[in-house]
Amino acid sequence: MTGLQRVNLALARLPTWPVYVVGLLPAFWAIWLGATGRLGVEPINALENRLGLLALQFLIAGLAVTPLRRWTGLNLIRFRRALGLVAMGHLALHLAVWLLLDLRDWGLIWADILKRPYITVGMLAFALLLPLAATSSNRAIRRLGPQRWRRLHRLVYFAVPLGGLHFVMQSKGWQMEPLVYLGAILGLLALRFRSSRGRVAA
Repeated sequence: MTGLQRVNLALARLPTWPVYVVGLLPAFWAIWLGATGRLGVEPINALENRLGLLALQFLIAGLAVTPLRRWTGLNLIRFRRALGLVAMGHLALHLAVWLLLDLRDWGLIWADILKRPYITVGMLAFALLLPLAATSSNRAIRRLGPQRWRRLHRLVYFAVPLGGLHFVMQSKGWQMEPLVYLGAILGLLALRFRSSRGRVAA
C-alpha cells in the first residue's frame, strides 16, 4: 500500500462533522472581532467583505476536490458536501450583514439589487446555490434520483464563477486579489471539464 493510499484510507475513516465545526470558526471569529470593535473604522463593511471572501474560499475548495483527486489521487470527495454547506453558511451570514447592518432598509433591497450590477451578480450566484444547499442530503438524492441530483448540482459551475465575478466587480478598480480568485475558479473549472472530456473520449 502506497503512502497516498494510506492517507485516503485514513480520510475515509474520518467523520465529516469536524469540517462544519472548524469551517465555521472563521465566521464566529470575524463576528467577534466586529462586535468588539477590532475590524477598523468601517466594521460592518469589513465584516461583510470578510464573510463573503470566506464563502468564496470554501466554494473554491469544493471545486478543487475533483481535480485534486484526478491529478494527484488525493480523495476528499466525502468532504465536498460539508465544504459546500460551510460556504453557504458564510454566504448566508454575508447576506445577513448586508441586509440587516449595511442596507437596513428592506424597501431598498430590489432597488439596490437592480441598480448595482455587482449586487445583481452576487444575488444571482446566491439564488443558484440555494437549491444546491436545500438538496445536500442523502434523502434529497433518493427523492430526486442520482442523475437528476447530479444535473441540478451542476449549477455550481455557474454559481462559483459568478461569485468570483461579484468579488471582482465590487472591488474598486482592477485589484490583483479578486482577479487571482477568479482566475483560480476558471482554472479549476477548466481542469474539471478537461477531465470529463478525457473520460468520454476513453
